[in-house]
Amino acid sequence: MDVSTAPRPSCPTKTLQKQRLEALSAFYHVIIVCLAPCSTYLLIYLLFTRLWSLTVLYLMWLYLDRDTPSRGGRRWEWLRTWRIWKQQRDYFPIKLVKTAELPPNQNYVLGAHPHGIMSTGLVCNFLTESNNFSRRFPGIQPWIAMLNFFFYLPVFRDYIMAGGLRPVSRASLDFILSQGQLGLAVVIVPGGAHEAMYTAPRQNCLKLLNRKGFVRLALRHGASLVPVYSFGENDVFKTKIFAKGSWLHLSQIICKKFTRFTFCIFWGRSLFMRKSWGLLPLARPITTVVGAPIPVPQLSTPTEEQVDHYHRLYLEALERLFEEHKESCGVPASSHLTFR
Repeated sequence: MDVSTAPRPSCPTKTLQKQRLEALSAFYHVIIVCLAPCSTYLLIYLLFTRLWSLTVLYLMWLYLDRDTPSRGGRRWEWLRTWRIWKQQRDYFPIKLVKTAELPPNQNYVLGAHPHGIMSTGLVCNFLTESNNFSRRFPGIQPWIAMLNFFFYLPVFRDYIMAGGLRPVSRASLDFILSQGQLGLAVVIVPGGAHEAMYTAPRQNCLKLLNRKGFVRLALRHGASLVPVYSFGENDVFKTKIFAKGSWLHLSQIICKKFTRFTFCIFWGRSLFMRKSWGLLPLARPITTVVGAPIPVPQLSTPTEEQVDHYHRLYLEALERLFEEHKESCGVPASSHLTFR
């Protein structure tokens, strides 16, 4: 285990100003996600005003720039080091645990679990430098895969590209791992939007049994598979899970089928009053544990048997990772992973 994850001495009581800064930083992530469609509405509104030309010019730029997200994007490294991310880290708090080295002389496909509501642990630990990822894994450059839908939202697409997010499409991920450069790590949430429907406090259910695309990606490029689990990810929001077969559950399934996006009912606490409900995440510890790499051969056209073999090895490694670290991360010994 990385020595940087050793228990720290107890911190002095946080000042009121520090608490407010942390809460605002945690709420920033919620605002960005919830307001993502607003830029689309704004462009449509401007189209019917004297500023209609701005919408036309931007749509022209959008058309010319349509392939950029899947062709390398525009990453701004300084965005990863904003001070706001460390305040967000301290709010929960969020930790990063390293259990093995990731040598920079090869590439990796990291499977991040669980999805949760907003993948808070993944964002904090891989998208930003709040827990010093580049120092703990020197020479490794992470690229986080995100639902394609978000890259069609004007303005918002440019913001998430700047942070290092890429569409979770075959063309996009193949492009990253085909650059002839080593030390690249594609971070994927295999359970995707469907897994968000299983999000509930103290639950550890993953949509993974029939999710094998990330294994095929690793085999095509000979990139080692790395299991990652964020303990506490499902605890930062309270949720409403609909009974299987109910019309609300069917609505979720239909919505996901046509939009690749799943609507979930969730809530946290108020930004101003601790005991009132709102969209500020609950301050629950999140510990992201990065497992040991699983060597994978490079096979341009892997067979189903080969895919199934490495998928099975991955499930076993993920389950071992969960069992070895669950109690130290506050999960009861009686809890186990559930695969669907």
